[in-house]
Amino acid sequence: MQKRIMITGAGSGLGREIAQRWAREGWRLALADVNEAGLRETLEQVRQAGGDGFVQRCDVRDYSQLTALAQACEAKFGGVDVIVNNAGVASGGLFAELTLEDWDWQIAVNLMGVVKGCKAFLPLLERSKGRIINVASMAALMQGPGMSNYNVAKAGVLALSESLLVELRQVEVAVHVVCPSFFQTNLLDSFRGPNPAMKAQVGKLLEGSPISAADIADYIHQQVAAGEFLILPHEAGRQAWQLKRQAPERLYDEMAEMAVKMRAKAPSR
Repeated sequence: MQKRIMITGAGSGLGREIAQRWAREGWRLALADVNEAGLRETLEQVRQAGGDGFVQRCDVRDYSQLTALAQACEAKFGGVDVIVNNAGVASGGLFAELTLEDWDWQIAVNLMGVVKGCKAFLPLLERSKGRIINVASMAALMQGPGMSNYNVAKAGVLALSESLLVELRQVEVAVHVVCPSFFQTNLLDSFRGPNPAMKAQVGKLLEGSPISAADIADYIHQQVAAGEFLILPHEAGRQAWQLKRQAPERLYDEMAEMAVKMRAKAPSR
């Protein structure tokens, strides 16, 4: 029987590449995003790669849209084997500059969107003995300056994934969490923050990355097959995580220096 996977944020970037990677194995895919034109392009690429499926507009902030997506998977596929909670948005700004609205938006999409995705699809996954793949970020492990709301949301995704890992073992639902560093993607399209200079800085990091979204999708596929829980696609990310565990104070000192440089570059208010 053909396996079935649901991916949020599938209209572009990493979500699209994950869709193509699983499509090459002949999977049936439920593709969700707020970007309907992007979704149609992804479905076309999925079919060229050897998979098939359907698209459905879905805003992960709205639980009823996620439950409708789960119902569509049940109706069209008879269930689901894997879900990938990948939809996310970027934001940045020093804590003093971020508004509470910036915080609400970030938590609503990047954290609660994942919570709601897991909640909506859990009954189907329990039935299929399936798996959850949550896309967090290295920001969940390495809390860099100028992005506290993003850091907190992504750390929440990691904590949720750890909680589910231990709670769902008994019902044979596997859990994985992916923590990529910066990579070549269109994340900046969604960027929201009080300081335009921050967007430019993040843009440079994205462009300078040696690893593409397709590389990350390949790495995720390989690590999921190996049963790895914490998936760190970047070598530099793995090294940084090792450093933090061994000498956290050294890392905090480096981050504090980065914060000083950021303040110096920020326009005076």
